[in-house]
Formats: sequence, C-alpha cells, structure tokens
Amino acid sequence: MKRVGILVGRERTFPEALIGQINERGKGDTVAEYIKVGGIRHDDPPRYDLVIDRISHEVPYYRATLKRMALEGTIIINNPFWWSADDKFFNYSLAAKLGVAVPRTVLLPQKDYISGIVSESLRNLEFPLDWQGIIDYVGLPAFLKPFDGGGWKNVSKINSLEELWAEYEKTETLCMTLQASVEFEQFVRCYCIGQQEVMIMPYDPRKPYLSGEQYVNDPNYLEPKLFERVTKDVRTLCSALGYDINTVEFAIKDGVPYAIDFMNPAPDAELISVGEFYHNWVTNAVTDLVFKRLGEERARLQYRWDAFLNPAPVRTEAVSSLDEQTQRTVVPKVTDQVERKAKAAGVSPTEGSTAGESTEPATARTSQRAKSGSGAKTTTEKKPRTKGTTKSKTI
Repeated sequence: MKRVGILVGRERTFPEALIGQINERGKGDTVAEYIKVGGIRHDDPPRYDLVIDRISHEVPYYRATLKRMALEGTIIINNPFWWSADDKFFNYSLAAKLGVAVPRTVLLPQKDYISGIVSESLRNLEFPLDWQGIIDYVGLPAFLKPFDGGGWKNVSKINSLEELWAEYEKTETLCMTLQASVEFEQFVRCYCIGQQEVMIMPYDPRKPYLSGEQYVNDPNYLEPKLFERVTKDVRTLCSALGYDINTVEFAIKDGVPYAIDFMNPAPDAELISVGEFYHNWVTNAVTDLVFKRLGEERARLQYRWDAFLNPAPVRTEAVSSLDEQTQRTVVPKVTDQVERKAKAAGVSPTEGSTAGESTEPATARTSQRAKSGSGAKTTTEKKPRTKGTTKSKTI
C-alpha cells in the first residue's frame, strides 16, 4: 500500500476533495490522509511515499520536516529544496533570459535589519540610493512588493517619488522590489500542474477576495495566438523553476502577456474562491499527477545537494531565448586590413571564425602555420579590454 500525506494550513475544500479523490481512485492500494508530525528524529524511517505541501513556506518546522522526508526518498510536491532557494527577483531575471516578457524591476536594499547588523556590516551598500534613477528606469506608476511572498501581502501602488519613500519606510526588514505597473487590458492567472497541464483563468485582481467576481470561466477570453503564447510561457517558467503545482499571472497590454507573478507553489484552490469549475479542474489534475508520480520508476538516491534540487531531468521548454543567445554571441571585429586580406583570399572576413578567434582568413592562417612548421606553437597577444565607469546621480 502506498501512502500520500497532505500538509495544509487553513484551507479546507481543496485538501478534502483531493483526499477523497485519491482514496476513491486508489481503492485501498493508495491511501491519502492529513499528515501529523511531532518531534522528528534525524533517523526516522519513511512514513509516506508522496507528500503534497501547501503550507511549509510559512512554517519553517514543516519545511525542515519535508527536507528530511525527501532524504528518505519521499516524493515532495513541490520540491522543498527548489522552493527554499527561490525568490521572485531571480524569477524575473530568469524569465527574461527565457524570452518571457516581464515588467522592468529593481531589487531594493532592506530598510531595516535584524539585531546584530550594524553600519560596518553594510559597507558594500551604495548610500544614498539613486532613487530618481530607479524611478526613471522603472517608471510610474509602479508596485512596491516583497522579493519573496505572495497573496498580495505588503504590496503598494506607487505614483510618485514621495509615495515610494513613505511606503519604503514601512517595509522594515522586508527585502522589496519596485516593478513597473502594467496598465493591463486583460489579466489571467494560470494553473500549471506537472509542468505541463495548463488552465488559463480570466482573473481580475482589482476585485475583492472571496467576492465571487475575481475568476470568470470564459474559454474564449484570449484570442488563439495569445492563448498559445501564454500556454507556452507558463510551461517554460514552471519547467525552469521545477514546480509541479504553481500559478502564473500575466498582465496583458497591447497583445503582450507580461509575467508579473509566478512563484505561487501553494496556489489558491478553495471552492469559494476560484469557483466550482476551476476547483474541480485543479483537484482532478493534481490527483492525476499524484498517481503519475507514484507510478514512475525512482532513481537510486544520491546524497548530493544538486540531486535533491533536480531529481528528474529538466523539461526541454526551459531554454534560452533567441535574443539571449544573440546577446551572448561575440561577433569578431572586422578591420579594414582584415577585410582587404579576406578579399584577396576570396573568403568572407569572418568565415570560419568564432568568438575569441582571429578574423584573419583561414587560408592565410594555414599558410602561416605551414611556414612555422607543423609542430610550432603560435601565440596571440590579447590586449585587455577596459570598461568605462559612470557615476550615478544621488539625492
């Protein structure tokens, strides 16, 4: 018999529905239940084959417990090692490299620090911050929000530099980001289960929570090309982040879906919140995922940190975008002298050359090697490149 544990907080309808479906489909061979834990011994034997985590991001004891379970071979959804290492600012930077549109975002130093952190501890920080330069880059209006968190907690809309200062003063020890506001024409929140199954939900974040007006069931909300792009972007992000349960939010303007929040590994699935249609969909999708994971062949445990971060092959959706690859390609500089030599040799001035290689024509290089002898070594003197420095205006 296989055992599935559900670790939850205040939610009720989703975990109860999930336990019911797993037990019904399992027919006694697979049993789901709420987890009960107390003092965890470091050498406790495995108690569950699979655990679904809905609350460890808010309870450190639960997070440490789940890591211990993973060490014994328990499948944890979502992977607690990924989740512990993740933050939203990293995610925005990652998304841009994957070709997913994101609003301009700046990471801000904390306003206050825990006891023991003194001025000498912060000698690497720029002071004062170039607040005007930050505003000029991000633009207004903007959103001040934690670099790690969810549920729209501690989020403020900023309309002026003075408002930014006032709200920043309230953030205490939270590490915050300032992100450009997308004055959206459409907004969607997308479930992604198993890094593959996607449900796009029309969503209005301006409506009150539990008002019954946030989620709308409209399968034709997005035109086909936009639907395909959003679906692709959701899979790309979730496969890159390694989350098997997640939601991705897009603010859509001028036909461009901007990913504004995609670190939600314990997304809302309560019946009263998302409505019956989406509640049933996500319950069925997660149940399918549970039995899929339980049926997969498990690799032998490897006691290395990277093995816990990536126990299975990363999906192929998470690859660098064409723009990212282009930016990382160094094109050799073609001088007038090289161009003349190339024309004389009847070849392209950059033919056969790659980043860091000489742009001298291949025939000329071959001739030079022949003259110096097959066993001779040639060296190329490289001049160090200098990088200009700029000074930021501070206020």
